[in-house]
Amino acid sequence: MKLSAGDIASALRSIREKGPVVHSITNYVVMNNTANALLALGASPVMAHAEEEMAEMVGIASALVINIGTLSPAWVRAMFRAAEAARKRRIPIVLDPVGAGATSYRTRTAQELIRAVPPEIIRGNASEIMALIDRGAKTKGVDSSASSDDAVALGRALHEACGAAVCISGQTDYTIGKSGVIRGQNGHVLMTRVTGLGCTASALCGAFASVTADPTLAAAEAMAVMGIAGEIAFARSAGPGSLQMHFIDALYNLSDGDIEARARIEAEP
Repeated sequence: MKLSAGDIASALRSIREKGPVVHSITNYVVMNNTANALLALGASPVMAHAEEEMAEMVGIASALVINIGTLSPAWVRAMFRAAEAARKRRIPIVLDPVGAGATSYRTRTAQELIRAVPPEIIRGNASEIMALIDRGAKTKGVDSSASSDDAVALGRALHEACGAAVCISGQTDYTIGKSGVIRGQNGHVLMTRVTGLGCTASALCGAFASVTADPTLAAAEAMAVMGIAGEIAFARSAGPGSLQMHFIDALYNLSDGDIEARARIEAEP
């Protein structure tokens, strides 16, 4: 499996040209930031949660992103209905198992979604990914208590169990698929001080999956763009508040040259 800076830039151009609708069933904390990030990237966000409109809303979407950050029974029903509609339409599904491992409800909901309608991409931090396959794994709130390096073996096991591309975010981002593993080392530690950037990464995975057929490559492209935009934003920021603002600007202004100069990606078997 190979992924070049040129591939990432080409996928970003496709998003900007096509403006794919990304339907996000996401959490209260991140709705505004996630929508703005998708708009800055060139995609068209829809944030709909009512069970009654899931089939119609998925009908106009190019990708579905399911984020379990603020769960309720009504939202869980909507997630299953949306996933079933997306599968019928054969559009990519991205699952973000926010906080899996923190409570049994979160972990069980994510696992049931994976079993019922296997997604194309599962993206989470190390603890979340580990909790989906290891009953003993624990998550500190919605933050990871493990490094991405620690989660690679269980990420492989999760991929083998459900077939999804598994993306583990951290100091090194790992994307695990049927053709191997892609490692990405873009980003900055200050990004961990801005709530919801992991959720934003999952939304961007949806946008890239709408234009890149291979889910593993799509997730790695999204993580590279996230990381590069984060680096550019950090250079212009005084702290996490201004980083959030500059991050949106960096996504909007991201150029082929930025990607070529900054992308740090490596594939391994």
